[in-house]
Amino acid sequence: MGVQGSCHCGNVRIELPSKPEWVADCNCSLCRRLAWRTAYFPPDQVRISGETTAYVWGDRMIGIHHCPVCGCGTHWESLGEDFGKMGINARLLDDFDESAVEVRKVDNAG
Repeated sequence: MGVQGSCHCGNVRIELPSKPEWVADCNCSLCRRLAWRTAYFPPDQVRISGETTAYVWGDRMIGIHHCPVCGCGTHWESLGEDFGKMGINARLLDDFDESAVEVRKVDNAG
């Protein structure tokens, strides 16, 4: 895999095929509070190792995963419907430079 990252304590490791071309700056109630920059990849191109805990709320369509040791939000994934993508917290990627990638504002607050 081309890009790696981890949560703060190293319990959860993330491997992606490449650097994200862009990341989302979502304004939903959770992303706003957690300050995620989300990169999207097909689930079969992502490798997550280590234990995570999912937080599920609202319409119960996605599980927001975090490390149960250090609390870092790691990724989200579908809970049924196949979206063809999953969201990765790009801030956890090694050498992630937000100024070097397009940041798209995503309006999910409404």
